[in-house]
Amino acid sequence: MAAVPCDSLASSKLPHTTISVAELRAAGTPFQSRGVRPINGLPSFCRVAGVIAPSSDSEIKFEVWLPASEWNSKFHGVGNGGYAGSINFAGLADAVQHHYATASTDTGHEGGTTAGEWALNHPEKIVDFGYRGIHETAVVAKALIASFYGEAPKRSYFNSCSNGGRQALMEAQRYPEDFDGILAGAPANYWTRLLSTAGAGMKALLAEAESYIPASKLPAIQAAALEQCDAKDGVKDGVIENPMACKFDPSVLLCKGADSDACLTTHQLSAFKSLQSGLVDGKGKQLFPALSPGGEAENGGWGPWVVGEAREKSSMVAFGTQFFKNMVYNDPNWNYKTFDVDRDLKAADDKLAKVLNSTDPDLTAFSKRGGKLLMYHGWADAAIPAVNAIHYYDSVVSKMGAAKAAEFVKLYMVPGMQHCGGGAGPNYFGQLGTPNSDRSRNIDAALEAWVEQGIAPDSIIATKFKGNDPKNGVERTRPLCVWPMTAKYKGSGSTDDAANFSCSK
Repeated sequence: MAAVPCDSLASSKLPHTTISVAELRAAGTPFQSRGVRPINGLPSFCRVAGVIAPSSDSEIKFEVWLPASEWNSKFHGVGNGGYAGSINFAGLADAVQHHYATASTDTGHEGGTTAGEWALNHPEKIVDFGYRGIHETAVVAKALIASFYGEAPKRSYFNSCSNGGRQALMEAQRYPEDFDGILAGAPANYWTRLLSTAGAGMKALLAEAESYIPASKLPAIQAAALEQCDAKDGVKDGVIENPMACKFDPSVLLCKGADSDACLTTHQLSAFKSLQSGLVDGKGKQLFPALSPGGEAENGGWGPWVVGEAREKSSMVAFGTQFFKNMVYNDPNWNYKTFDVDRDLKAADDKLAKVLNSTDPDLTAFSKRGGKLLMYHGWADAAIPAVNAIHYYDSVVSKMGAAKAAEFVKLYMVPGMQHCGGGAGPNYFGQLGTPNSDRSRNIDAALEAWVEQGIAPDSIIATKFKGNDPKNGVERTRPLCVWPMTAKYKGSGSTDDAANFSCSK
């Protein structure tokens, strides 16, 4: 299949790019990289690695993996979660195993997903993280694909979640020519407001010792939310189908006697209500939505993301403090206790909105070239408020017009799903790296059918495996509906069978 030997790619002359590795790897050879467990079961592929330096302070490391045979003539771009900082080898492996040529990047720095020290006084590295790293890697990858196979990819796709969802929307908005089909999961696309929400949340929950809510109280909070909202959709199954249809009142949790894990103290209830309000300015206007109720105590829920294993040990603290210390103020001593939404959000927006936010609703260029965009977000996401995805989708519909938007963008809200996966609801539907027993009904396959055959996707079947492990068998299936439709029980048959539900407003 290859038009040239793999090792010849080492001499490729590409703008501000240095190739350090160009090697043909034999099928079955485990792949090992520093800090990464060995990856087995790989086909033979040409591995190309290097560095892209579009600025004097850029060092965008990348990997491009090219199947040595059975290439499907498609390119698959792989994104990053959190603050990135490493190449997504698992994503590369998944793509090359499915016959895609694929590429990933660390977006210009090395570090953990919650580490932001690399950004301190490095504005060009923030640009690389914000949008340049993914784009430059896509350009280099396509050039290497054309050299290796003697032809350009017939179709190009991007599939990622969280910060990767932000990257996905950034590509559609800023570089519409890079990808034909884009799958954006749980997009952190309003980065400045998301991280300002973390600042406000830290202050509400942690500034006063009495306000902190320990993880041991999360089961009581979730139980109260489900008691008020679970049955609103006609099925009581431990999952809130549409949290927007129910206003959860946490006042029922106020301790009437001694403090215990079954209730919230006055200070804790006040802190919870602040979190429940989202990001609110000094005049009381909501600037960013709150997390939706119903999955607080699930694995991957509020425990790791919001309250942490102890005070100041949550992802909210890690992401929020790293953002303001190293990106906004260049001040390692910044303290969340001083957070002021009007002042600090303005500082974040003035400096970084144009670099980090992918909120532009004008997708005219992407639409005109035939691009298709699918979005999804788990309603029980404890990292990024699910309503944010709806707000962006609505902004596109408003800007482009409902009829035009329907031609190229669709949103799926996933009841009970946590951040990018997991949770109490059906949460396997073909996201990158997740299994599903019937791939023909997966969201990634639906995207490709839309791009390549013009078949617009309808509902998609999501699967809940017992213990969230496919080896344990299927527990429940449920249709994911094109927003604003939701799944409604038909009134007969098992509520664990998607066939007994229909999509309606």
